[in-house]
Amino acid sequence: MAKGYFITGTDTNVGKTVLSALLCASLPARYWKPIQTGALEGTDRRQVIAWAGIAEDQALSETYLFDDPVSPHLAAERSGKEILLDAVALPCAGPLPLVVEGAGGVLAPINSDQFIADLIRHLRLPVVLAARSTLGTINHTLMSLQVLHSYKIEVGGVVLIGPENPENRRAIEHFGRVQVIGHIPVLKTIDRQNLLQVFAENFRREVFS
Repeated sequence: MAKGYFITGTDTNVGKTVLSALLCASLPARYWKPIQTGALEGTDRRQVIAWAGIAEDQALSETYLFDDPVSPHLAAERSGKEILLDAVALPCAGPLPLVVEGAGGVLAPINSDQFIADLIRHLRLPVVLAARSTLGTINHTLMSLQVLHSYKIEVGGVVLIGPENPENRRAIEHFGRVQVIGHIPVLKTIDRQNLLQVFAENFRREVFS
C-alpha cells in the first residue's frame, strides 16, 4: 500500500471530503487537510471524523487554517499571511496510510505564484482525482489530468461522484488515459456504514493494496 494519497478535485465542492472520509473509513487511513479555508463554517477535519467514524487522533491538525470561504491565496492574504510550501511537511509515517485533501482544484492558487498542483508535487503523493459524473465532467476532468501530467504527478485514478454515467466514464478513461477506480453515488445519508458499503461495491480495492 502506498504511504498515502492526495485527494484533489476538478472543482470546489465536487466531493473531495466525502471521498476522503470513505477512504479513511475503508482502508483505513489517517486524514490531513494542510490548507483549510472557510473554517467559520466548520472544518473538513471535523466532517471526516463524523462521516468516517474515526478517532480524533486519526485526523491531523491543519497547517494553515483560515476563516474566509475563499481561495487559499486570498484567505491567506486577508489574514496577513502567506502560504509557504516549506512549512507544509508530511507528518511522520504511521501504521496507516495518509489521505491528504487539497483545497479546490489543481490550479487553485495558494500564493502569488504557486498552485495546489505545486503542493501535490511538493508532498510527492499519488493523486486520486474526484470528478463529477454529470454533464461537463469530461472537459473539467481532462483539463485537470493535463495539468497533473504536466507537473509529472502520478495519478492513481479518478473517482466519479454522482449518478451513474457509463458514457462519461468511458470517455474519461479513453481520452484521459486513466482508470476510473471508484464511483460514489448520490447518498441520502453519509455515515460510516454507507461509506464502507460504497467502497465494497463500487471501488477497486486492489488499487489501494
